[in-house]
Amino acid sequence: MMYLEVVGQLDADQTVVLSSGLGGSARFWEPQLSSLTERYRVVLYDQLGTGRSPAELPEGYAITDMADELCTALDNAGIDDFHFIGHALGGHIGLTLALQHPQRLRSLVVINGWHRLSPHTQRCFSVRRNILDKIGAAAYIEAQALFLYPPTWIDQNADQLADEDAQMLNHFPPADNLRRRLDAVQAFAMNDEQLAQIEAPTLLIANRDDVLVPWTCSQQLEQRLPRARLELMEAGGHASSVTQAEHTNALLVEHLTRFQGATA
Repeated sequence: MMYLEVVGQLDADQTVVLSSGLGGSARFWEPQLSSLTERYRVVLYDQLGTGRSPAELPEGYAITDMADELCTALDNAGIDDFHFIGHALGGHIGLTLALQHPQRLRSLVVINGWHRLSPHTQRCFSVRRNILDKIGAAAYIEAQALFLYPPTWIDQNADQLADEDAQMLNHFPPADNLRRRLDAVQAFAMNDEQLAQIEAPTLLIANRDDVLVPWTCSQQLEQRLPRARLELMEAGGHASSVTQAEHTNALLVEHLTRFQGATA
């Protein structure tokens, strides 16, 4: 069963769903909670096969499966429509929901996502897969920070990262689950016709210094989505919601305020 919790203003008429990237953990969004829970009902969840949502993921597992699982969990929680904020893989879940269930999305935010895997990101995922397969979980976790954070942020937060690495190693998901999630995020693709059908007002956030996903992937999304705008940050790396939380939170609140009257 998928772990899902609802926090913040439980009687608010606006719901915000937060969806993490490859790691799948709701804890990724801790830097955003103080800003979002002041005004909104906020949904956090651990994606199936990660964290507090243990499961054995099947062969051929896909982003569409992740979207379907989330819809079921939201139905069970009595949540019909919502704003959706997703990071990378989480953004792909959001794009899928916006295409398949447009009546449910009031607005969409995609942070450092893409509509088609770039050769650069493919190379990065290949390296990560090789580390997992040939060296092991500890090396995979140690390398992960290099893809997520800028060098200066790593220097300034070395002790915090060491603690997080130890916690992640203690709660590392089954390797086959991670491999199938890697396969799913690499296989995700939407063509121009599909993207043109997405009517949800969309904020795209990208970072020039993202070493995992070129910022131009968000630019390409902006060109293909009918109601998208791109906010390009100069610094912050792939996980700018962590490293540049204040700036990111300001962008999120401004977007949600702009479309708080939108109907799904």
